[in-house]
Amino acid sequence: MILIGLGANLPSEGYGAPESTLEAALGLMAERGVSVRRCSRWYRTPPVPMSDQPWYVNGVAAVETGLSPASLLNVLQATEKALGRARRTRWEARVADLDLLAYGTQIIGDHGRTGETALAVPHPRLHERLFVLIPLVELDRHWRHPILGKTAADLLAELPPDPRIKPFGA
Repeated sequence: MILIGLGANLPSEGYGAPESTLEAALGLMAERGVSVRRCSRWYRTPPVPMSDQPWYVNGVAAVETGLSPASLLNVLQATEKALGRARRTRWEARVADLDLLAYGTQIIGDHGRTGETALAVPHPRLHERLFVLIPLVELDRHWRHPILGKTAADLLAELPPDPRIKPFGA
């Protein structure tokens, strides 16, 4: 299963509110050869690390593509740019953040994450992030992390809960 993490906490000029921008991202990915098979609900989540920026809208999509992991990462970054994202500083507020979380059982790259655009699969911090694991468990609680060997549900159970994270609109 190929998994994409989606997040936004700023409105985009062309698509409006973060949830609308993320819906647009799914459509733009489809136009670029990435078929969305399933998508979690959107969740309202605090920024990580905590700051005074707006809260995020986050979700996870299961996709299919004939693209290689590197080509898929390029598509995700081109989609972010088309939505209005300009990469300036780490942890900044953004109109779109699309992360390649997992590409089947493949293990690629330096999981120390040497650069913001470096390819590392599975995502090196996937197992530490409630804003990824909560929607991932909704999609497939039995998905297994290729390095850690634990299911999404097990990884989520290892983190302290955050009652502030709720489905968008709840």
